[in-house]
Amino acid sequence: MSTPLHGRPRALRLAAIGFGLTALAAGFAYAAGWIGAERLTPKRIIDTFEAQAGHYPGYRKNHAKGLCVSGYFQSSGAAAKLSTARVFSQARVPVIGRFAIGGANPHSPDASVPTRSLALQLRSDDGQQWRTGMNTPPVLAVGTPEAFYQQVLAMTPDPASGKPDPARLQAFFAAHPESAAFRQWAKDYKASDSFASSSYNSINAFALIDAAGKARYVRWSLLPQTPFAALPAQVDDNDYLQHDLRQRLNQGPLRWTLQLTLAAAGDAVDDPSQPWPAQRPTVNAGTLVIDQVDAAEQGACRDLNFDPLILPSGIQPSADPILAARSAAYSESFNRRSREAAQLGARR
Repeated sequence: MSTPLHGRPRALRLAAIGFGLTALAAGFAYAAGWIGAERLTPKRIIDTFEAQAGHYPGYRKNHAKGLCVSGYFQSSGAAAKLSTARVFSQARVPVIGRFAIGGANPHSPDASVPTRSLALQLRSDDGQQWRTGMNTPPVLAVGTPEAFYQQVLAMTPDPASGKPDPARLQAFFAAHPESAAFRQWAKDYKASDSFASSSYNSINAFALIDAAGKARYVRWSLLPQTPFAALPAQVDDNDYLQHDLRQRLNQGPLRWTLQLTLAAAGDAVDDPSQPWPAQRPTVNAGTLVIDQVDAAEQGACRDLNFDPLILPSGIQPSADPILAARSAAYSESFNRRSREAAQLGARR
């Protein structure tokens, strides 16, 4: 049963959470070649996103405000039977990562954006890489290119208020009952007081390939080992989450459990709007340890494109077309901000 919407605050809360995923949604529509007689390109998608969200030269076009971190992944060995990927058997794999909040504005107050993300690059000793971008929502609102593009349009800010029109948002969600799982999550979601106590989800499904060539579909989550505490109602520090992370790391490393959730027959592996039943089996694949933080955009993560299709042998993408779309949109965003940064540097 879908969850009803009640009034302006509810609709704007959904907009605040969903807007951090808008560029990803637009990319999905591009990949399917659905919108209009003229096929959309990654360039046009990023142009549209910047027109809606703002233009900030030299920054990522979504999740613009972030912090580079590093550490390592300690495998439990439990996932090695599911995948030949070396990351699941190597004792310690070096990691470069980036915590961020959703949106294109690199100056947004940390506490003002519900959507948070964690992107990682794991490089194993066989020279292979695994890059993954995870977000706080476990699912997306919709699962088709048409619906994604409609969502982008529904979240277009009103020029008078600078915020999406609640009535338009209500109409969109009412027309898309498949968004029930996302809306229920948004209704129940309580932001934590730290990147360290947030959970991060792959949203999309991937196939793990074992030594016999057998594929098992999974979604993964990073579950914090830091206890939950709610975000204060009033936060005056514009960089609250970044300052908090630095303070915590000054006291010692932070840890998350990498949990793999295994799909069963009939579970949607190519539709990120559909949750899997809570009783699905899980595997504790190991522990992510973050022990160092770098300058916001000067660390090792600055020049990394966290393309979710950069996968090692033993992990393959599902048929979810959003994965190809994200790859294309991320590439355009990366190339554009690199050019902008070079131009800004030349003018200084």
